[in-house]
Amino acid sequence: MNNYDVVVVGGGAAGLSAALVLTRARRRVLVVDSGTPRNAPAAHLQGFLSRDGMPPADLLDAGRREVEGYGGVIRQVTATDVVAFRSASFQVLLADGDRVSGRRVLVATGLRDELPDVPGLLERWARDVLHCPYCHGWEVRTRQLGVLWNGPDSVRYAQTVRQWADDVVLFVPPGVLTNADRGHLVARAIGIVEVPVAGLVVEDDQLTGVELTDGHIVPRAALFVPPRFVPHHGLLTRLGCQVDEQGWMVVGPFGATSVPGVWVAGNVANPRAQVITAAGEGSAAAIAINADLVEEDVRDAVHDFNQGFVP
Repeated sequence: MNNYDVVVVGGGAAGLSAALVLTRARRRVLVVDSGTPRNAPAAHLQGFLSRDGMPPADLLDAGRREVEGYGGVIRQVTATDVVAFRSASFQVLLADGDRVSGRRVLVATGLRDELPDVPGLLERWARDVLHCPYCHGWEVRTRQLGVLWNGPDSVRYAQTVRQWADDVVLFVPPGVLTNADRGHLVARAIGIVEVPVAGLVVEDDQLTGVELTDGHIVPRAALFVPPRFVPHHGLLTRLGCQVDEQGWMVVGPFGATSVPGVWVAGNVANPRAQVITAAGEGSAAAIAINADLVEEDVRDAVHDFNQGFVP
C-alpha cells in the first residue's frame, strides 16, 4: 500500500509520538525515517518522566513497536522530496526510488548541531562535550566545568551552567566581553580565560583539560558548548513553507505551516525542544491533523450524499 492518510517524515520522539496518536485514531500512517537520530551519540536521555536515564535507542525501539502494534508502517529510508500533488494531497519521494502519497504530511526531521572549529569537539560530542545543561548537567555536577564561547549568548549560558558546579570557566576570545558581562561573571566566581582554545586533552578516553594556544592546559572534566542549531527543513522550504528572518519555520497552532496540509513538530521548528517536549509537540500536531482530516471527511461525505452516492 502506497496511499496513507498521513506520512510522517522523521522517526524520532516527535514523529513517533504523532504516529502513535494517529494510528490509535485508526488513520493509515507511514513513518519514514533515515535512521540517524541527533541524540545517537548520547548514552542516556534525561528529563523524560518515567524514562529518565533510558538509552535513546531503547526509547525509539519501544516507540516503533507501539506504532506498529496499532497498524502503522515504518520504513527506514530517507525522504528526498515532498511534492504537493493536488489539493490537500502530497507525494513523498524516497531515496530507494519509491514514492508514497499522503493526504497530510508531518515533518519531524530535527536539526543538526554546528560546532565551533576546535579540534576534538565532534569526537567527544554528547560524551563530555555537551550542549544542554538541563540534559547533562546533573551527570557532571560539582565537577570542573568549562563553557566554550560561541557568540554573545555564551555569557548567559555560562551563568546557567554555574547552577550545577562551583568551578566553572568561560573560554572566551579576547576583547569581546563587555564590562557588564565581566562583572556578572566575576560576581558568581565564573573564571574567565581569554586565550584562544587550541584543542582538548583526553586521557584514558576521558576529557581532562582544555589546551590553549599559548600551551597552557586548564583542567576540565566536561565542556559545555552552545552550538548553532541548523534545522533539517529542506523538504519544507522546497514546498514553499514560510520561514522567519532567522531561518526557522513560521508555524501556527499545533505546528501547522503556511502550506495547508503540512505540519511540523520537534526540533525542525523548535530548537529548544527536549525529547519530552518534542514528543508532546508530535502528539499535539497529530490531534490537529486528525481534526483537519475529519473536516475533510465530512466535506467529502456531504458532497457524495448530495450527488446521490449510496455507500
